[in-house]
Order: sequence, then structure tokens, then C-alpha cells
Amino acid sequence: MDVSSVVQFWVVAVLLALTPGADWAYAIAAGLRGRSVAPSVLGMVCGYVVVVGVVALGVGAVVTRYPAVLTVLTVAGAAYLVHLGVVTLRSTVGGLDASERPVGDRPLAQFLRGAGVSGINPKGLLLLLALLPQFTSPTGWPTSAQMLVLGGLHVANVAVIYSVVAVLARRVLSSRPRARVVVTKVSGVAMVVLGAALLVEKLWP
Repeated sequence: MDVSSVVQFWVVAVLLALTPGADWAYAIAAGLRGRSVAPSVLGMVCGYVVVVGVVALGVGAVVTRYPAVLTVLTVAGAAYLVHLGVVTLRSTVGGLDASERPVGDRPLAQFLRGAGVSGINPKGLLLLLALLPQFTSPTGWPTSAQMLVLGGLHVANVAVIYSVVAVLARRVLSSRPRARVVVTKVSGVAMVVLGAALLVEKLWP
């Protein structure tokens, strides 16, 4: 695998995990109302493990057989990044508040809810589907294996970032609303810049 591509994907994956959304809302809820954040975060991580496996094993074969699919996915992913960035920049602070739904009293219930939040999150699925293939190399490891490694990096990012979000939710987000604004705006700008750069690279090589 190309080390530079791995590093580039890692940077993108970190920014994606820092983008507020359904996962953030549940992590905040777990941090504010759950007795322990571990079951909820572990559930979200396991949900992404399943998504990464499905994308890597399914899309890898298609990309290998039809290289043009990679270009289509790249353009689609870049356009979605720009869209996501714009939506994030226009979002209000209130959109980052924890969900009012209970996280569940039992660890198993928290785990299953967390897995459901990330496993059926259309944003996560679409982004992984569009981004993983473009960071693979045509030589060396099989495409599916490369996407599994890259997806593993994303899962690791999610585990760390969502754990931090959950643990610090009541300390930072409840007492310093300004922090929510900063995270939102920085993530939005980063998504727009990355998406525009990918579009320029593919459409005007």
C-alpha cells in the first residue's frame, strides 16, 4: 500500500469523525445520561466494523473489474463532501444537542442502540462507499484488503473521537456552547476544501 495514500485517508477519516451528526448526538447522550460510555461507544464502533466489511468486500471486487466505477465514486464522494461541509456550516448549535431519547439502562441495550446508530447511518455508509476505493493502489495488496486496512483506520478514529466526545460532553458541551460552534465551523470548512480539491483533481487532472 502507498504510505502517502494511507496518511491522506487517515486525515480525511479524522475530519469525517469530527463532523457532528447522528453519531455525535448519541455519543453526547451517552456521556450526559449513561452510567458508562463504554457500551454505547463500543456499539457504534462495531456498527462501523460491519459497514467497512460490507463496503470493502463488496465494492472491492466491482472496482477491480470496472475501474471507471472508481472515478464515479470519487466524484460522487467529493460532491457529497462539499454538500456536507455546506450543510455543516449552515447548521445551528442546537443541532448538536444530545437526543432526548433514553440511551437505555442495560449495557446490552446501549450497545445495540449504538450499533444501530452507526450501522444504518446513511452518511457513514455513503462516505465510506465513495472514499475508500479512491485511496487504494492498483498494485500490491488486493483492493479489498487495502480497503479493510483503511476502514480499520476509520474505525480506530471513531473509537477514540466518540469516546472523547462522550466523556467530555457534560464538562465541555454543557458549560461551553461556544465549543460546539467552533467544532462545527472548522469541520464544515475542512469538508468543503477537501471535496473541492478532489473534484478539481478528478475533473481537471
